[in-house]
Amino acid sequence: MFDRDALADALTRAPRVVRVVVASARGSVPRGAGTAMIVGPDFLIGTIGGGTLEHEAMGRARGLVTDLLEKRALGPDLGQCCGGAVSLLYEIYDAARLATLPETVIARPLPGGSDAMPFAVKRVLAGARGAGDLPHPGIIAGWMVESVLRPTRQIWVWGAGHVGRAVVSVLAPLPGFALTWVDTGAERFPASVPAGVTALPAADPVVLAQHAPPQAEHLILTYSHSLDLALCDALLTRGFSACGLIGSASKWVRFQRRLRDLGHAPARIARISCPIGDPSIGKHPQEIAVSVAAEILGRQAHQDAIREREA
Repeated sequence: MFDRDALADALTRAPRVVRVVVASARGSVPRGAGTAMIVGPDFLIGTIGGGTLEHEAMGRARGLVTDLLEKRALGPDLGQCCGGAVSLLYEIYDAARLATLPETVIARPLPGGSDAMPFAVKRVLAGARGAGDLPHPGIIAGWMVESVLRPTRQIWVWGAGHVGRAVVSVLAPLPGFALTWVDTGAERFPASVPAGVTALPAADPVVLAQHAPPQAEHLILTYSHSLDLALCDALLTRGFSACGLIGSASKWVRFQRRLRDLGHAPARIARISCPIGDPSIGKHPQEIAVSVAAEILGRQAHQDAIREREA
């Protein structure tokens, strides 16, 4: 998908950047169609799979003077074991061009192609407007078509301590997440918050919890057991898609008893996961973050598999 927010962020760091997207992919390749990276004069956002392909694409992007479609056979051209082939679309962006991009589906002719929109592309755009059928990224009748990335999962992280920082650093680069990060004061956050993360200092985080989106997923990682309990109470009352609480099994036994005393039914309390992640991986903040991220991604993969079976 086309990440307009990442492109906008890149253009705050440089007046001109090049977006490189895998326009088509065939056979064994590092990444599929729609995978993109943004190349600035001295920075890179995203990846098209690393290795020689990405290294050469970065060099070509930095010397580009006009948009380009490049076809690469990974074996013969790059000496890689992969036997596939890709087409890379290089597009130069500045703030003016960014402002012209639509909000839902971005369709444009390939370099050197006709500006007359083909019927097949018109049909795809009509389906997106009418039924909300967003197309898979790729080339259609000589045009590149991509849906605009919109975060589909709202993740609220409560606490900016060591584990909170590690979790946010792991989740922030992943597509499809809108991260909201809450703690009791601005001084508790790092000097630099990752792009795409909304940091919310709140003297009383429980008030925010009472108004959090009911479809959000929550990770409670604060420095205070009393605040953890109050957040659990507020979120159980508010409703959520998923909720995880950092802590030991004994902490969770005490919390369950106190939450029952606050009037919550055992079945509802059981919707909170504690401990979070996979304790066998380790207790270092980064180990916790990796296992929590794997759990979140696994939940998404499970839901996607169910939807595919039902389709």
